[in-house]
Amino acid sequence: MKNKLILTLLLFASILQAQDQKESFSFTLEQAIEHAIKNNYSVINANRDVEAAKQKKWETTTIGLPQINGNVAYQNNFQIQRSIVPAEFFGGEPGEFAEVAFGTKHTMAASATLSQLIFDGSYLVGLQSAKTYLQISENAKVKTAQQIREMVINSYGNVLLSDESISILQKNKTILEKTLSDTREIYKNGFIEEENVEQLQINLSSVNSSLENVKRQKIIAIDMLKLLLGIKLESELVITDKLEALTQNNVDLVLLKEEFNVNNNIDYQIGQNSLKSKELLLKLERSKALPSLGAAVNFGYNAFNDEFQFFSQNQKWLNYSNLGINLNVPIFSSGGRSARTQQAKIALEQSKTQLTETEQKLKLEFERAKSDYEFSLEQLTTSKSNLNLAERIENKNQIKFKEGLSSSFDLTQAQEQLYAAQQKYLEAMLSVINKKAALEKLFNKN
Repeated sequence: MKNKLILTLLLFASILQAQDQKESFSFTLEQAIEHAIKNNYSVINANRDVEAAKQKKWETTTIGLPQINGNVAYQNNFQIQRSIVPAEFFGGEPGEFAEVAFGTKHTMAASATLSQLIFDGSYLVGLQSAKTYLQISENAKVKTAQQIREMVINSYGNVLLSDESISILQKNKTILEKTLSDTREIYKNGFIEEENVEQLQINLSSVNSSLENVKRQKIIAIDMLKLLLGIKLESELVITDKLEALTQNNVDLVLLKEEFNVNNNIDYQIGQNSLKSKELLLKLERSKALPSLGAAVNFGYNAFNDEFQFFSQNQKWLNYSNLGINLNVPIFSSGGRSARTQQAKIALEQSKTQLTETEQKLKLEFERAKSDYEFSLEQLTTSKSNLNLAERIENKNQIKFKEGLSSSFDLTQAQEQLYAAQQKYLEAMLSVINKKAALEKLFNKN
């Protein structure tokens, strides 16, 4: 009994442990992009939109395919309608009338109809429109994937920036604490003024505050990345790339020499499909002036009885069948069709203008993105050089301060200049990564 109790407790504990265990993920940037393209919430719904468009296309196709419909109707005439007829029909006196009830108390009918659309201009245009609608949905899926890719790169970079910032701030804090400790000892011995200690304390407090703020920002940055990746915020996420190595991988001078073909851009492709849809809308309005032709074959049975005995063997069913052809010819609409056609023409011209505008905007956006990427590469070189200079200046002021040749104010200025240079260098690396991603999106690169 005791052993059974122990086994039960162990089993219960293992179940609780399994429930508490969190999912854990580890990604390089490329792995993160690949995961997001499959699992991001917007991407998942974009895939569903494509599937819905495929079903919509098939739904439109079925309009021109044979349709079979069945119908069963039952009627209980609990009070049969009466009519008045001359009584002399039944041997009565001339001039008198008699009440007569026609029909039976129970009536049942069953029928089946086979219909087929033979010709309808609107249907033919509808098929083309369904295909275009599917293309637009696929375009939207590609655009969503591109946007998610860029957002993942930016978000991944923000996490790396936070990591590097924390590392640098912790290093600066360690150096400052050592300097402050040494300065306190020198002050105790009466070689410097208390102001020097206080100045360093202010600087250390500022570094501590910045460090705590960056730690909080890192939590937010990681949660943002998790959201983009389509994983739960409670999951553990580790990113394995390093900011400096990733930056070097994104220095691509060949990309700056590539020619921009606007036809490869997804926004332009969406504009082209939008133009095509307006052309089909005009075609649809014109097709409404054409005749439509359809045919239908009906088969059915009727049964009548004063008592409900339709399922008995003695019930007599009367069958019927017919073939019908329907031709609808639009003749005169008081100018309504013409007005709708003119509206469609105007919408088409507007779409042409919008496509031209999109083309010009994309060319301008490309020039701006290319310039931004070039500038980010220049800033990377400049900020790296400035960081080296700031480190040497701060190091010299450290030596001077320890030897009593400069004040804590001079040292603080040099340190603040170093901290600013460190931050600018980190931001320059992140900018290279982000600006390249923006440029690649215009090229429709994956």
